[in-house]
Amino acid sequence: MEIAIVILVIAIIFISRSVKVVPQQHAWVIERLGKYHTTLTPGLNILVPFVDRVAYKHVLKEIPLDIASQVCITRDNTQLQVDGILYFQVTDAMRASYGSSNYIVAISQLAQTSLRSVIGKLELDKTFEERDIINAQVVAAIDEAALNWGVKVLRYEIKDLTPPKEILHAMQAQITAERGKRALIAASEGRRQEQINIATGEREAFIARSEGEKQAAINQAQGQASAITAVADATAGAIERIAAAIRQPGGEQAVQLKVAEKAVEAYSKVASDSTTTLIIPGNMSEVSTLIATAMKMLQTSK
Repeated sequence: MEIAIVILVIAIIFISRSVKVVPQQHAWVIERLGKYHTTLTPGLNILVPFVDRVAYKHVLKEIPLDIASQVCITRDNTQLQVDGILYFQVTDAMRASYGSSNYIVAISQLAQTSLRSVIGKLELDKTFEERDIINAQVVAAIDEAALNWGVKVLRYEIKDLTPPKEILHAMQAQITAERGKRALIAASEGRRQEQINIATGEREAFIARSEGEKQAAINQAQGQASAITAVADATAGAIERIAAAIRQPGGEQAVQLKVAEKAVEAYSKVASDSTTTLIIPGNMSEVSTLIATAMKMLQTSK
């Protein structure tokens, strides 16, 4: 019975050392007799007991690494307190195991030195404006060296840039002055636009009034012209009718009779007015002849 228990324990030990189940997104490095042998992939794997052993275990997921805050000096000799975060991923488990004794520390230190180098090439104002460029240059510098460590640097992000208090106060004062300047410019532009709008409105109103007056004058002139034309047409029609009537038999005598009547009527009115001075024509024979002709025509008509 005791022998069976010993055999069972030995079998369990052999099975536990020979059968390995690797989780997803993990990679295990196997050494055989102290030398690299293979890398186990996710799933069920069989090893040689007491010959093969799991030397290193790596996670293949994307790993965030917090980079410690440090002081960087810009091109214009201004100190900046900078901290960031680095994202990397193990792509080669064998190199990650044997390329560096501690690839996480190596990446962290390289990120700090690369960041100081990049910021040292920029002025203070540029460091706030060109964060994307800084991040890209840091990633490029780290990724080149991290290839030997079996690591791929995905991205680097600056979390905070903190200048000294004196510089911060100066920047705030500059921002306040700039905002005041923009407010004055905006107010002046508003007044300028207001004056332009008023002038434009007055000009358009004047043009509209002048156009209205012009149209009214044109309409009045057209109305007067139409009235004159109508009177002229009526006068011409009356003259044509009179002329046609004169051409009829007895028309000429009728005209003479009408003239004589008007003459007699005019002389009678002048004679009856005591305040009017009567001037007798020198040739009275013409008047008498006119009157006689008129009387003769009256008698003929009767």
